[in-house]
Amino acid sequence: MERESMEFDVVVVGAGPAGLSAAIKLSQLAQEQEREVSICVVEKGSEVGAHILSGAVLETTALDELLPDWRSMGSPLNTEVTKDVFYYYTSGKSAAQIPNLFLPAPVHNDGNYIVSMGNVCRWLAEQAENMGIEVYPGFAAAELLFNDDGSVKGVATGDMGISAEGEQKDSYMPGMELHAKYTLFAEGCRGHLGKELIAHFGLDEGKDPQHYGIGIKEVWQIKPELHEEGKVIHGLGWPLSESGSSGGAFMYHAENNEVYMGLITDLNYSNPHVSPFEEFQRWKTHPKTAKYLEGAERLAYGARALAKGGLNSLPKMNFPGGLIIGCDAGTLNAVKIKGNHTAMKSGILAAEEVAAALMSETPATDLVGFEQRVRDSRLGRELKASRNFGGYMHTFGALLGSAAVWFDQTIMRGKMPFTLRDKKPDYACLKPAASSKKIDYPKPDNVLTFDRLSSVFLSNTNHEEDQPCHLQLADTAIPIQVNLPTYDEPAQRYCPAGVYEVITDADEPRFQINAQNCVHCKTCDIKDPSQNIRWVTPEGLGGPNYPNM
Repeated sequence: MERESMEFDVVVVGAGPAGLSAAIKLSQLAQEQEREVSICVVEKGSEVGAHILSGAVLETTALDELLPDWRSMGSPLNTEVTKDVFYYYTSGKSAAQIPNLFLPAPVHNDGNYIVSMGNVCRWLAEQAENMGIEVYPGFAAAELLFNDDGSVKGVATGDMGISAEGEQKDSYMPGMELHAKYTLFAEGCRGHLGKELIAHFGLDEGKDPQHYGIGIKEVWQIKPELHEEGKVIHGLGWPLSESGSSGGAFMYHAENNEVYMGLITDLNYSNPHVSPFEEFQRWKTHPKTAKYLEGAERLAYGARALAKGGLNSLPKMNFPGGLIIGCDAGTLNAVKIKGNHTAMKSGILAAEEVAAALMSETPATDLVGFEQRVRDSRLGRELKASRNFGGYMHTFGALLGSAAVWFDQTIMRGKMPFTLRDKKPDYACLKPAASSKKIDYPKPDNVLTFDRLSSVFLSNTNHEEDQPCHLQLADTAIPIQVNLPTYDEPAQRYCPAGVYEVITDADEPRFQINAQNCVHCKTCDIKDPSQNIRWVTPEGLGGPNYPNM
């Protein structure tokens, strides 16, 4: 069956903060010029926001620019930050509170809001649709399309109704080709098409490898008397410090007696026995955390990788036929622990660049001015000022690294006369299992701590069962023949959804992939030490369905 095609001026892949901001800003600019610009946004989640997971404390600078009247437009920004608290967890029982004076200036959250970014994106999508922008959830962009001159022509959505054996079922529907003058890729961290584009056009040439963390998050409803609406808690140290790993915890007191809480584990950890999921479960047992969860109810669970390499790892964002924006490129500011306002700003800048090209008499194929536009913007200045964060933390560890960050950001305002580089990819940091301390994680108590499967249940994750596995192995032998004897097959532990198991059949180990459980975090695509796992998009509608993450 031949694929149908649709023509647009601009196609946006991903209805997250970057993609929706780009679409809205472009529509605004077209209206100002009294020009018609056709814009299509495709989103692989079952609805806008279904795959959005973020802390999230939102800095409103980009939103103020995009929709200055957001306060009167029914936006879901209701909880302004009232208090910042930062702990260094010295053990599983104790913690030292860091005075705010010693927190780097960008860490302070005055004027920011605790939000569900899923709900913010749903609201942004409503604004976009009200402007005439076409937003199509449930359609996964699965394939890049190219023109004869090598420029990107657009994307094709994935075929529906293909069996696990690759045969067409009765429900078969071919994907649709979406052609555009410019295609903007805003898939979020480790977007599979963004990854292909970076490799195809060599966009990361001369850059540090991208660095990542895995963020695991839960939403709890707590007792009203324990709730402190607007309070923001961050922390470093235990439990990650016990394995020499880095990262940090958060707890945000949102509205309706809810707290958003989670742990980010940097994916440069070296001990293959580390389980980020179990580390998060342990953190919840700390007295500074557990005191809020007495008599509380766990409402939601999810996980997502985040790109934290910053400016040093930022690829060239333009290529013939389009742009890579937001976390697909890696615009997160790791010092601030925030990537939503930077993603939105990158979308705004992308729209300005595209609008200038579309309004030109001779539109350029390659938007080469975008790099300078980013460099001269608030986004460029912010990323430049925070460029040494990863280098400090990875070189000096949590305590000394934090002190260096404080001096850099608070005293020098990010203007240190040097740039620290981190050239070692996260996957290459694993040491052999035999030379690493095995970690004995406690069994879940089903009060504060839980297992993976019951957690995945709360993510509302579902995939059509009879479809090709979207977790592809380049070599099916590597998990058992290489990863198991060398690293005790770390996929069993770094996956926060229980997707990967080593099963013993007739005394022989077998690698099993439970793709149904996948929450699309992309950790396996990043951390596999053999770089043997490739994440590709499953059928549209598949994956988690987060109501409020």
